[in-house]
Amino acid sequence: MTLLEGLEAPNFKLKNEAGETVALEDFAGKKYVVLYFYPKDMTPGCTTQACDFRDAQEDFSELNAVILGVSADSEKQHVKFIEKHGLPFSLLVDEDHQVSEAYGVWVQKKMYGKEFMGIERSTFLIDPTGTIVKEWRKVKVENHIQEVLETLKSLTNR
Repeated sequence: MTLLEGLEAPNFKLKNEAGETVALEDFAGKKYVVLYFYPKDMTPGCTTQACDFRDAQEDFSELNAVILGVSADSEKQHVKFIEKHGLPFSLLVDEDHQVSEAYGVWVQKKMYGKEFMGIERSTFLIDPTGTIVKEWRKVKVENHIQEVLETLKSLTNR
């Protein structure tokens, strides 16, 4: 795992749930980007995390931040997830996991004795210059959104 804090964020162009291309450079000079990688739509931990981000959306907006979720799920699956939980932010499709690999979150995992490749729950806070100012790896969902908000508040109050 390569630590990326302080480095330029790997750029990306991914489709969102509506089939629109979203690129990191779209936010350059404008907004902080909270880029969070999660394993799978509709699973308990991922649902809790997405709903926590949803519930804090206004706080992030006030701090000039946009939230983008990334998983290997399809556009169609993202649409279902967004509609079911009223998510007010885009979910990006990384089916070939190239962006997940660029951020070092496509890793070997183990569950019930079986090994497989998948996304390790991680969040990256990227400033308007495109620099990763904070990263959280192997995220535990509980209280995570508060940690991200507190970090963002400390950066915007300088």
